[in-house]
Amino acid sequence: MEILHTILTDVTDVAIILLEFIGVGVIIWAGLRGIFEYVRGNPFTRLNLAKGMAMGLEFKLGSEILRTVIVRELSEIALVAAIIALRAALTFLIHWEIKTEEDQHNSRPSEGKDA
Repeated sequence: MEILHTILTDVTDVAIILLEFIGVGVIIWAGLRGIFEYVRGNPFTRLNLAKGMAMGLEFKLGSEILRTVIVRELSEIALVAAIIALRAALTFLIHWEIKTEEDQHNSRPSEGKDA
């Protein structure tokens, strides 16, 4: 039984690190892309940046959920729960920002087109 626990812990640790790495990579990529789009004057820069940040946070949230599998003490569970709540709140705010930006872009009249 101890062997199964060790295997579960090792697999979970690797998955956590992998998801954290992917989340950080997505956030860095979104930030670099956001800088490039801002310099080029893309009107969708904020929207694209928010979508990239939301995707990165989803990976990070997945790693925190996996972290609950291997915690042993109640204090660790409370800490992980607080981190999950914070990341979920950030994700909610970013999705709200995305919806607001999309609504603003959809409500603008098309430029240069005759109706």
